Amino acid sequence: QVQLVESGGGLVQAGGSLRLSCAASGTIFGINYMGWYRQAPGKQRELVASITRGGSTNYADFVKGRFTISRDNAKNTVYLQMNSLKPEDTAVYYCNADIGSDRYTLLNYWGQGTQVTVSS
Repeated sequence: QVQLVESGGGLVQAGGSLRLSCAASGTIFGINYMGWYRQAPGKQRELVASITRGGSTNYADFVKGRFTISRDNAKNTVYLQMNSLKPEDTAVYYCNADIGSDRYTLLNYWGQGTQVTVSS
């Protein structure tokens, strides 16, 4: 049983910073893609940033220069450092990853989400 558990959300003032973490646990053979998505009330879930096992990153235009995604492969963990936060960054942030439980099985998993609220 593979699980993704996020942490680090909370309430912060505009211009502040937060660091989200997402740790994968369970029977893990390997993790390929890892990413962060967010969903604001009444809106669709959208990609924030992603990172490959080799460290190649991709960012949504609305976070470029403010957010940084990174990962620790030894800890099966992905991070999202969020700086210069804006009220429009308020959303539930979800971790997503492609995880192999053995050499032949690769499945996509979601975390339960962590709330980020940015006050003006």
